[in-house]
Amino acid sequence: MKIEAATRNIVLQALKAYELDWTKIEYIKESDSITFKIETENKQKLLLRIHGERCSREEILSELEWLRHLSQTAGLIVPEGLPDSSGSYILETRSEAGGEAQQLNYVTLMRWVEGEHSAGNLPDEQLYAVGVMLAGMHEAGEQFVPSAEFTRPAWGADSFRKEWDKLEKYHTAMVSQASWALYQAAAIRILGELDAMTPDPGSYGLIHGDLHGGNVVFAEGKPRAIDFGLCGYGFYLHDLAAALLELSTEQRRSLIRGYSSVRALEPDYERKLECFFVKIMIGNYSHHISNPDELPSLREEQPYALAYLREYLADSRFLFKRIEPVIIE
Repeated sequence: MKIEAATRNIVLQALKAYELDWTKIEYIKESDSITFKIETENKQKLLLRIHGERCSREEILSELEWLRHLSQTAGLIVPEGLPDSSGSYILETRSEAGGEAQQLNYVTLMRWVEGEHSAGNLPDEQLYAVGVMLAGMHEAGEQFVPSAEFTRPAWGADSFRKEWDKLEKYHTAMVSQASWALYQAAAIRILGELDAMTPDPGSYGLIHGDLHGGNVVFAEGKPRAIDFGLCGYGFYLHDLAAALLELSTEQRRSLIRGYSSVRALEPDYERKLECFFVKIMIGNYSHHISNPDELPSLREEQPYALAYLREYLADSRFLFKRIEPVIIE
């Protein structure tokens, strides 16, 4: 992929500030941040991130604080921030074009987490291990004592309302008005259930926020979580639902068995988990719907999405049963 000159200049500024003898720069992706894999002469592998406008300096530092706790206190293998030559964990750069200074860009450098993404359906033992890893992350959250400056977003009713507002604006590109009525009814129900949930230390705390399959890699069969850019405060079931979204019914059982081997799930967890499952599904559509390139795949998914919405609105347990797609004209 061709990298814009402004982005390339930021990367080169950062590599100079970090005093790295680099041998290879590999573009990874652009989402909330632009990420690169850096390899150095001494065979070190690093992750360089150019942050977008969504996160403030305080939020980025707080993410690094949380990752440091997971790595150094909880013993989890996660990306961990590295300081530049001045000892700062955030580098401030400005892109230049036509001789004029452009917007401020925050850059962070992190240790690379070795591992590979799964190349297909995961075996039960690896799904079980993902559940164990996730539960361990939540256990670590209960022991975390944040600094006075710590600040991360919250993923709950307020954030869902923002996602819903965006989806509502673009929904005609994805679904018919008859189908949209199901979404509207589900959104009302989700907000009612979220408002009724009471946060407590056993059910609510710091979560990964985006633990789908693309944010888990495996090394020697063991899972490692990556990309904590959306970490924040939320119900632990939010993370669990995100991990289940892409899985089959039996795969979901394996992951939950792993999770519950470390942390006991509350008696009514299944209903709440389904609420978060549908909430995250809707949030994903909200995130992608403004991108015309994503619309064909979003439309293809709708028979399955509408089936989940119907089951949810009928108060029928659906996580562990086969769901048949539906068509609504």
